[in-house]
Amino acid sequence: MPRAAVNDNNRVALRVRPADKAVIVRAAALAQTDMTTFILRTVLREARSVIEEHERVKLTRRDSRLVMELLDNPPAPNAKLRKAARAMDAKNERAAK
Repeated sequence: MPRAAVNDNNRVALRVRPADKAVIVRAAALAQTDMTTFILRTVLREARSVIEEHERVKLTRRDSRLVMELLDNPPAPNAKLRKAARAMDAKNERAAK
C-alpha cells in the first residue's frame, strides 16, 4: 500500500539495485562518511555542474574577440532594429500614461 504524501518531508525516496547500493556503501565507507552525506555531496556537486553548464555561455577565443569588437564598434542599426526601437518607445509611452 502506497504511503500518503507528506508536504513537509525533506526526504527523497530512491530505488537502487542491490549491486549499485553496494558500490555506494563501499564508496561512502572509503570516504569515511555515511551514505546520506556521500550521496548528497555527490549529487549536489553534479547538480551544480549541470546548472552552470546550462546557465553560462562559453565562447571560444575567436568568438570572444568578435563580441568585444562588436561592443567597441557596433554596426549601424538596420530597418528591423529601428522598427523594434520605435515599437518599444510606443509601448513605454503607453505604459507611462
